[in-house]
Amino acid sequence: MRSEAEVNRAVEKYADMIRRICLYHLKNQADTEDVFQNVFLKYMLHEEAFYDEEHEKAWLLRVAINECKDFLKSFFRRNMVPLQAVAELGTEMPDDHREVLEAVLSLPGQYKDVIYLHYYEGYTASEIGAILGKKENTVYSLLSRGRGILKKELGGDGIGK
Repeated sequence: MRSEAEVNRAVEKYADMIRRICLYHLKNQADTEDVFQNVFLKYMLHEEAFYDEEHEKAWLLRVAINECKDFLKSFFRRNMVPLQAVAELGTEMPDDHREVLEAVLSLPGQYKDVIYLHYYEGYTASEIGAILGKKENTVYSLLSRGRGILKKELGGDGIGK
């Protein structure tokens, strides 16, 4: 089990990133907080050492994505009626940014993850491949197809290469 100091350092360093990923997957602040806590609980209980900070960050990303997927597949989630159609994605966001983000969030999961990690978190295709367990060329294909879907949906060159 990790020390309190290690967990506090990780929370301070990666909290915003993990919350953004959870929010973009779950589209709900309350569910985001639940999954966020699970991610850092798993981090606290994870006993293996990380090679470096990038390995630690990639591990946290992978755990966060998997926790979100597991949460969405859970019996509770499938059988509840949401109180809000779309959770607070940020009311201060300009309409054109909101439209692009909503288009990204509406993509099928395989495209949504690579598009989000590339454009919103700044990862390269090789880094995304390592995080998601996919080959680099597969990531390039998913990025290209995802951009094509977004271009068609947004009606133009809404996203650059």
